[in-house]
Amino acid sequence: MQVTRERLVRWEDPHPTAGVLRQSSGLEGLRAIVEGRIPRPPISVLINFAVTEVEEGRVVVEGYPGEEHYNPIGSVHGGFALTLFDTAMSCAIHSLLPAGVAYTTTDVQVRFIRGLNKDTGPVRCEATALHVGRSTAVAEGKLRDGEGRLLGVGTTACAVFRS
Repeated sequence: MQVTRERLVRWEDPHPTAGVLRQSSGLEGLRAIVEGRIPRPPISVLINFAVTEVEEGRVVVEGYPGEEHYNPIGSVHGGFALTLFDTAMSCAIHSLLPAGVAYTTTDVQVRFIRGLNKDTGPVRCEATALHVGRSTAVAEGKLRDGEGRLLGVGTTACAVFRS
């Protein structure tokens, strides 16, 4: 007999967080999320990850792979890890932007080295901004398991929108 699993997801209204982030420098806004002064974005609740460390040009995202992330072949879908990479790398860029400057990811390239499953345990994606210019930015990231084994590497580019 098939056993159905269930997961309840609750999140807070994302609009106040977005408002704070638009009015703050990237570093201040990200720190407010990490410190719990403003709510986490709903995507982080849904997928089960959190930004845990923020400094100028560097961000760490921790994710918790589980069965709910499995693909049809019985391992964690690559989109879970890709979401951690995109978040960590784009937030590393965001941490260097002043108030009122927006950005969006234009591309992400990731090389997966090891697969994930529910027994992998928490994973950490550490990202560093490599270049933040007037209209473009680039960052790199590394995903590791709790024992420090490299699970993947990635780069991203973002478009930067200045008023």
